[in-house]
Amino acid sequence: MQGTDPDTVEGALRDRDPLPGTGGFAGTLPDGRVVRDALGRYPVFTERGDPTNAGSDPTELDEPVGLPAGHVRSADGDERVWTLPNPEPYADGATAVAALREAIERSAGAVPGAGLAVAFSGGVDSALVAARCPDAPLYVAGFPDSPDVRAARETARLLGRVDDLQVVTLDGAAVREHAATIARATGRTNPMDIAIAIPLVAVAGRARGDGCTRLAVGQGADELFGGYDKVARAPDDPRVEADSVRGAARELVGGLPDQLERDVLALRAAGVEPAAPLLHDRVVRVALGLPGRLLVNGRGERKVALRRAARAWLPDRVAFRGKRAAQYGSRTARELDRLAREAGYERSAGGHVARFVADLAGDVPAVGAP
Repeated sequence: MQGTDPDTVEGALRDRDPLPGTGGFAGTLPDGRVVRDALGRYPVFTERGDPTNAGSDPTELDEPVGLPAGHVRSADGDERVWTLPNPEPYADGATAVAALREAIERSAGAVPGAGLAVAFSGGVDSALVAARCPDAPLYVAGFPDSPDVRAARETARLLGRVDDLQVVTLDGAAVREHAATIARATGRTNPMDIAIAIPLVAVAGRARGDGCTRLAVGQGADELFGGYDKVARAPDDPRVEADSVRGAARELVGGLPDQLERDVLALRAAGVEPAAPLLHDRVVRVALGLPGRLLVNGRGERKVALRRAARAWLPDRVAFRGKRAAQYGSRTARELDRLAREAGYERSAGGHVARFVADLAGDVPAVGAP
């Protein structure tokens, strides 16, 4: 069982508790049932036609079929057993921020320090994780003078941790190598997934070479705390169906299982196990109760509650800094496009980056839908 012990999972099933105090779980119970937690923080797969043959690595199965988050799979089929709660929002902002601060302190502070590194891009999410893991080395990946590298250096200076920062410089050869690794590990070739995962895999590979076995990441913060432009613009943004900021944030949380599957599989292929303290049940429970004004305020500031909570550990210049998405801040998306065109894949034909990555990987596993 990934993430926790079977007894905890059995208790969560008995109580129908979607957030039983873990950092997620997935795997096979003693009675043969296969489970995956409500937020999908760990992936698990079974062989098509044989739900008793389960594993965490789809490349080890002939026809892997992923289990959806919050489900149990048995010989009788799939059953949804957990749904994320939808609590009444906090009435008092100060109470909400204090609860969030305590949840982060307990969750991040509980991450064991031995063999730990931090994926550090300089934004509030990774800086918060770094501040709560003060003995772990920091790693950032990007092209020379890319926004992420610049931000990481500045934030490390503000935190007094310049000597802890390792910069992993990307180039075309590294992008090709990492793209192929990600495609083989995840079964994905779409440009967005590949570009997002490349900096993670680059950081993970360097950290593993330095003797680290686990990588602390800030994953989930944008979804839980209203970090996306389309959430800030709800309900007027056509990219979301929700009629409120709070509803839009919850809508994006529903997409986390798919993203986390990609990240976990890619990081494991690079030789490290992820640790995501901002996705612990304690933090998730508070985040789901935040009112819209503590996600995005009237001035358009995003992740309001998270930034206010972060002030306990970060200077305001870091806590309130905006940051570009990883695929743009590291400049991997731009390089993938350039490499694909240089290799003769024309944009006008459509899907040029995906075809380029598929050919780089050679043998991309097909991960089936349930």
